[in-house]
Amino acid sequence: MPDSKTAFSFEGVHLELGGRPILQDINFAVKRGEFACVIGASGCGKTTLLRLLAGLVKPTSGSVRLGDQTVTAPSREVAVVFQDYSRALLPWRTATGNVSLALEAIGVPPAERADRIAPLLAKVGLTDHAEKYPSQLSGGMQQRLQIARSLAQDPSVLLMDEPFGALDAMTRQSLQDEVLRIASERHATVLFVTHDLEEALYLGDRVIALYSNPGRVARMVDIPLPRPRDQLATREHPEFLRLRRELFTVMEEIHA
Repeated sequence: MPDSKTAFSFEGVHLELGGRPILQDINFAVKRGEFACVIGASGCGKTTLLRLLAGLVKPTSGSVRLGDQTVTAPSREVAVVFQDYSRALLPWRTATGNVSLALEAIGVPPAERADRIAPLLAKVGLTDHAEKYPSQLSGGMQQRLQIARSLAQDPSVLLMDEPFGALDAMTRQSLQDEVLRIASERHATVLFVTHDLEEALYLGDRVIALYSNPGRVARMVDIPLPRPRDQLATREHPEFLRLRRELFTVMEEIHA
């Protein structure tokens, strides 16, 4: 059983879809306020872990727990930021309208929405773009908007599925720092899926590497790098370089 410091846990989780094993014997827990990153080859079940925790899929056996409660359905305590921001946003709604969608879903009265939307848009740097539609925003702005909409439901756990994979390097680094700042301010727990080893090291308190076919935990590595992180200083830190070599070796074993 998880203790009071556990945000969520996977306990002996197995998942089969169409008779095919997708995940096998997944066991790990993430503490409240921890930023955990999941890496692994395509098809190893990284996104499926998020779907299980979001209550969108049920395990074949074992249990997924949010705090001390078994996950059986979606919860307002868990928000998901998707990779494909262009499909996640409603094109007929402005930035304000897209954030409002989350407030509508949790029953916030119309009269109270504006006062909650404005600070969220300010937090992600979109105050001057509040009345623009997604098609009028850059990719980075669209992803910022999706993050603001996820934060609107005031989740305790934020699930992020390769959210920066389609962005250019500078925008990706800017949003990495934005997410770290927001997570720190809100004391949020984050489970972040990425293919990018350096991104996982830069963001995470811990990196969880998965084997493929079926997905299994290959290695869990603590990342004791000082915070706040810095795009130059952190990446040049001797411990960052040592951990990159260690995890690169792990990834070679996974792909072997």
